[in-house]
Amino acid sequence: MIESSDKTNNDSNYHVPNLKRALQVIELLAENRDGMTLSEIVETLALPKNSIFRITATLVDTGYLLRDEDSKKFMLSRKLLLIGSSAVSEYSLVEKSFDIMCQLRDIVKETVLIGTIARSEFIVMEQAVSSYPFKFTLDIGSRVPLHAAAPAKAILAYLPEKQLEELFKIMPFTKYNQRTITTPEDFRVEINDIRQLGYALDRAEELDGVHCIGAPIFDRYGSPVAAIWTTGPSERLPESSFDVLGPQVKEHADRISQRLR
Repeated sequence: MIESSDKTNNDSNYHVPNLKRALQVIELLAENRDGMTLSEIVETLALPKNSIFRITATLVDTGYLLRDEDSKKFMLSRKLLLIGSSAVSEYSLVEKSFDIMCQLRDIVKETVLIGTIARSEFIVMEQAVSSYPFKFTLDIGSRVPLHAAAPAKAILAYLPEKQLEELFKIMPFTKYNQRTITTPEDFRVEINDIRQLGYALDRAEELDGVHCIGAPIFDRYGSPVAAIWTTGPSERLPESSFDVLGPQVKEHADRISQRLR
């Protein structure tokens, strides 16, 4: 059992000054998602420049902050955002999403799933299974490739540029068939399309005959923390249906986002 003591909690003798300052930096950058320069952080927090320099250098070195070489601004990395989103808990996100997923499933008639990116993989969290005798399902915890999965694309399209660049360095861009996107340059074209539409597509880019439509879920800070998507055989989800089903998937994802705000 862990015992607490009001005296211990309130006694400044037990504080670690640099840890406290590091947390102040993190909280400040969480409120300024476009990033801040060293001078801006120092001025806002009214703390010694040398101390903030060492703290930010340590946080960059350990992967918790990113630093843009052009603007010289620091911003939270995906690593820290993932830790923050896990504090909300995977269960809480699924709990707030599942009834909306079922409503979407009843509209599209195909399986609807929810998942998120962890490090360099996309992980399936839950699914509302289609009522068709022949249906597509994935085991909870299954991994799918970032560059060929509609929900992963939907999240990647809304990440800050620096985080996207870091992921490009570790994404293998494995070629599954002639439809697979295999270069960062082509993926950027896809990202532009996703941002215009608000949803992402998988045109049988990993598995022949399987189409997917996905849309991002945003947290209260506007960060993409997850995505929902529907998947089914191309005969039942033909490309001609994308213009109708895509906005419906996006609408239901937006409803989940509203619950997280």
